Amino acid sequence: MRVLVVDPNLVPHRERLEAAMPPGTEVLWHVAGVPEDELRKAEVFVGSRFTAEMARLAENLRLLHPAAAGTDKIDLSALSADVLVANTFHHERSIAEYVVGAAVMLRRDFLTQDARLRDGVWASSVYDSTVPQPSTLADAHVGFVGFGHIGRHTWKLLQVFGCTAAAVTGSGRVADDAGLAWVDDTGKLERLMRECDVVVVSAPLNRHTEGMIGAAELKALGPDGVLINVGRGPLVQERALYDALAGGAIKAAAVDVWYRYPADGTGCAPSDLPFATLPGILMTPHTSGVTTDTFKGRVDDVAANVGRLQNGEPLRNLVPH
Repeated sequence: MRVLVVDPNLVPHRERLEAAMPPGTEVLWHVAGVPEDELRKAEVFVGSRFTAEMARLAENLRLLHPAAAGTDKIDLSALSADVLVANTFHHERSIAEYVVGAAVMLRRDFLTQDARLRDGVWASSVYDSTVPQPSTLADAHVGFVGFGHIGRHTWKLLQVFGCTAAAVTGSGRVADDAGLAWVDDTGKLERLMRECDVVVVSAPLNRHTEGMIGAAELKALGPDGVLINVGRGPLVQERALYDALAGGAIKAAAVDVWYRYPADGTGCAPSDLPFATLPGILMTPHTSGVTTDTFKGRVDDVAANVGRLQNGEPLRNLVPH
């Protein structure tokens, strides 16, 4: 079995991946670029980007396996029906940890305190009676926009703090009895925003969810509300979010998913709008799920599916196309 790996996130786990592959597997690494001759010979392609031109060249391809959950950079329509596509997850714990950390940081005003102290200002009611005392997570009501793997893992962590929570999902249901105060469909989104102190966005991006959070929803969240987006940037309207932060319609936001991404790895601003000038925002470059724990689990899944392919067994986490 000839396996072509192009995902640079897997390089730190190269030894682990190769050791887990079934006997007789040849693993080739080309993270800086994909040679056409290697693409033609590859039976398994491990990477998150696959174009129609790559599909045309990959004449021996049997399995396309991103070491990620998303397949939005893969031209699924260009693949022949006999090519299998599988994905993998394992980012839930890392993202849940990010959400909890961001919620504490923003609800407790740590960003502001850090910035002010660097200027010699002690932004605390102990030293300045005009500074409001922040709230802990213990009395926070948390709203989940989407309640899949990420939402469930985040809720498990937040329960330790004593939070309560509600959720809206596309179906208006959750997979199990999660101990939420209420669950409804996205028609109740404004109610969720109005009732909650912290809102966690992790819904999938599609034609129904794009732009689902706009000015009205952010206004409902209110001047003490915190928004955390770990789903996809366009779930939240770009201009509405900027204006809400700039004008104080909401207290703060943590944004890990953006409106613009580097095309070639050289870097770029994450938005046309100057979010970096705003004081109440935690900006991260889509790294909430990028940890060693995440990718250890993902390389194990990839290797296990290669073994199943070689043995003629059903693969796990297949993506229809």
